[in-house]
Amino acid sequence: MSNGLNAGLTTIREDEIAKHLAVAQGLVTRFVALDPGEGAGGTALAGTGRRFVPTVSTGGVRRTREVELSKTVQSTGSGDPLMTPAQHTVLYRVRRGVQVALAIGEVFARQTDLEQLQARNISAPLQGEEATRFKALLSASAYVAAFSLSAYLLSTLPGEGEPAEDTAEPDFLFDTPQDALKSMIAGLDAVLKGAADDAALTARCRAFARGSIDGLVARKARFTGLSAFEANHIRIDQDDFTLDGFDVAPGQRRKPLVMTFKKPEEIIGNHIAKFQAMKLAKMMMAYDFDRQMNPFVELGGFLFTFIGDGMPGTGKTILIQMIAGLLNDYCQVAGYAFHYENFGVDQISSYQGKSGQNAKAFINNVINPRVIGFGTIDDVDQVAAKRSDDRASAGQHEVTAVLMESFAGASTVVRGNATFGMFSNYPENVDDALRQRAGARWLIDGPQSEEDYIDIFALLIGKNHSIPLGEHQLFANQEIKRAVGVSYDKHNRPEEDGLVAVWERYEKANGKIETIADIGGYLHEIKLAEPRFTGRAIKNITDAVKMRAMDVELPDDWFAAPEVFMHKSYDEKKAMISELRGPVTMEMILQEVNRYADSEFRYADKSDEAAVNEIIRRERQRERAIGEIEAMKREGRWSA
Repeated sequence: MSNGLNAGLTTIREDEIAKHLAVAQGLVTRFVALDPGEGAGGTALAGTGRRFVPTVSTGGVRRTREVELSKTVQSTGSGDPLMTPAQHTVLYRVRRGVQVALAIGEVFARQTDLEQLQARNISAPLQGEEATRFKALLSASAYVAAFSLSAYLLSTLPGEGEPAEDTAEPDFLFDTPQDALKSMIAGLDAVLKGAADDAALTARCRAFARGSIDGLVARKARFTGLSAFEANHIRIDQDDFTLDGFDVAPGQRRKPLVMTFKKPEEIIGNHIAKFQAMKLAKMMMAYDFDRQMNPFVELGGFLFTFIGDGMPGTGKTILIQMIAGLLNDYCQVAGYAFHYENFGVDQISSYQGKSGQNAKAFINNVINPRVIGFGTIDDVDQVAAKRSDDRASAGQHEVTAVLMESFAGASTVVRGNATFGMFSNYPENVDDALRQRAGARWLIDGPQSEEDYIDIFALLIGKNHSIPLGEHQLFANQEIKRAVGVSYDKHNRPEEDGLVAVWERYEKANGKIETIADIGGYLHEIKLAEPRFTGRAIKNITDAVKMRAMDVELPDDWFAAPEVFMHKSYDEKKAMISELRGPVTMEMILQEVNRYADSEFRYADKSDEAAVNEIIRRERQRERAIGEIEAMKREGRWSA
């Protein structure tokens, strides 16, 4: 069993589950259970489905009954002597669920004093306060086992969302974990009797699991020692089953990713964005699942968040499809789970607090340390509102707060298994603080040169023609190393007018930038011209420089087979990557300062321009209104 860094993640190994097989098999085959005293006795009350229970206690006359779940399951439906696949699934999941519940009960015992108390109780019965504590913890472990079985059935049995039926909850016993599971299976046996067909069998089983969870949650306050279990994240990879304390989702399981993937060669232009996206995908595959850390986080250069901005139609969507496609392919080679999720406007709710919960669930799904995760927020300016925007909905403000806290909050832990991309046509409409939490800025400007436009037309028109290409070397301009070199060289000098003025003023006063002190002076001048250029901006620039220093092209053959790189130990991966690392150069630093500062000036200029245009529009409306009022006064139609 390995405990994850900070997250309290507990992976239960298969051998810890397998040792409970004999007990679980016995429970689904045959055991004797006590019937609840009121049993099936009493008179049915018309139209209620309930029974009249006499006021005289019948606790002393409880009857026993044999519980044979495998026979009950087999006798549902047509009574075929062979089980249907659905019957077998239900029986197998119940048996496996009992094994898992007993294994989770043992985890609880190890986390509390229960394991030690059990060991001492075997040699000599415990007395006094210790005996009381032992009994309380044993009951708590029984509760944990019953909860785990219910959650497991709800998660692993086929079916979407919440079960439709209502079933009676079992007559819970909480003496020991085995007693709790016996009472659960006795209750399930009664619920499944007489199920008409396979669909009813599965539906009743899921409904029983949901009813049991509701009953258990209502009784939770009776048990002591459960707080240790609240913070647990238990994961069983083989069943794709996760238990987060006592939080139970409606049992929706991850669906396979359905998406049109794009190859890098299908993207024309956007050279820096494409190059960094390809590097980022390879970086994420260096993640080590045992250590739950990525060497690139330790060595520097890992990109946790980035923002891509550009005009409509320049290729933001196909860039998302490219990154997801690369990660999906690499994960299939390595045998890792890959989770892609987009957070969109459909998750903004009119209920207070619900949008924030949706955003937090999205973040948690992507940063789950057991998967390689890629989360996107397309059109982030529509989903997350500026905090100063009083016209935005409460839901949009909630999302802004959650994203800011999750991307660079006090509790943010970057492991290097997940990355988030925010995309927008209008990044000036994104809250300044949220935008600055994006570690990298990718200008997605689409095809630019004449060669780009020839390449994109040739690519999209296809091959069903005999029109000559003419004097052009197809896709030569897209060759990534050459194109990226040209793109980075563009940033040797600033591009935005505001930043050009700062650059020229600084060089005139202080000469060429050649030292760390010169860079600091230049950054300070930028800060004076653009107040939003804060300490976080400097961190983002230095991260980008480290990423350039780690501008190592991880060889493709490292990802062709898992054992070459992806399945190596953390230390081996780190050593392999370190060998490729290059030095930080002045040219690199200036290019990254100019790239980042250009984007800030670009956003500020666009934001100011939008505000100016709005004022001009309002003034025009005001003048027009004054003219119309004057005309109405002249005609005697104006009455103030």
